[in-house]
Amino acid sequence: MPLQERILSSGEAETSDVTFFIPASLDGPAYEMDIMKLRKALDKANKERLENQADAPEEMDEVLGSDDDVSEHAAPLKGGVWQAPVYSESLSVRLDQQKLIKNRCICISSDAPELDAFKVLRTQIQQRTKEQGMNTIMVTSVKPGEGKTMTAINLALTFAREYHQTVLLVDCDLKKQDIHRFLEFSSDRGLIDYLEYDMPLKDFIIWPGIEKLTLISGGRTVSDSTELLGSPKMKELLAEMKNRYVDRYVLLDVPAVLDGADAMVFAPLVDGIIMVVEKGVTSLADVKKAVELMPQEKFLGFVLNDRTGA
Repeated sequence: MPLQERILSSGEAETSDVTFFIPASLDGPAYEMDIMKLRKALDKANKERLENQADAPEEMDEVLGSDDDVSEHAAPLKGGVWQAPVYSESLSVRLDQQKLIKNRCICISSDAPELDAFKVLRTQIQQRTKEQGMNTIMVTSVKPGEGKTMTAINLALTFAREYHQTVLLVDCDLKKQDIHRFLEFSSDRGLIDYLEYDMPLKDFIIWPGIEKLTLISGGRTVSDSTELLGSPKMKELLAEMKNRYVDRYVLLDVPAVLDGADAMVFAPLVDGIIMVVEKGVTSLADVKKAVELMPQEKFLGFVLNDRTGA
């Protein structure tokens, strides 16, 4: 099946702002079968959500936080049961759930219609990465403004709902640092403070009061970001993030592929890549060009961002 059809065929969703994972390597009948399975899984997840919503609301509906400093320690097995990590040194912030929903960080709420689509996306990523030990996932887009940062945030919120794992969301867009702005909290420290000033990780990793989720975003922005993202220090940091906890996914929000060299330099450092494509906006020619610039062995697939609701 041509690339154009592979991208556009999942745009038949009934819910607006839904993202779907489109495998990059499937064509023909196998691809159609995968889309069919995706829709069936989505219908099943939606039915289960409606049945269980009243009896078992997910803990993320109440966004908690404190002003104390809190660091992630490995989750021990207690009586054979996985335990959520304890944050004892990382910076802690308070989030406002209503502000997050207003900013389209909708997966903070178990009532969000789009949440089930993100759960399908999460499951597909897990199925393609977990057995291979792939846990550092780069989220990029073809061009700026296609929704990559919002996709990364909502995907991180969805990963945090999963049992037996944690997630670290890292703002690697050094020219913008938008994650903390979408989540509406102040942050004067970020990745740049480690890369340029060797600031300890515990001094800029943030716990937003959501169990199993930590993030890095904030600090000053820079124009010479390519050299920093491709530096030996960045490579060492990613290795540390990858290997510290076996039950943690690291989601990395990276600049758009056709917006400079940042994504090209960063791609060899990660395990997997997903690319956000905006329905009805991104041209097929640009998509092909962006895909060709990425390591094919690491390219997991596309996320179609449908803002039309069509």
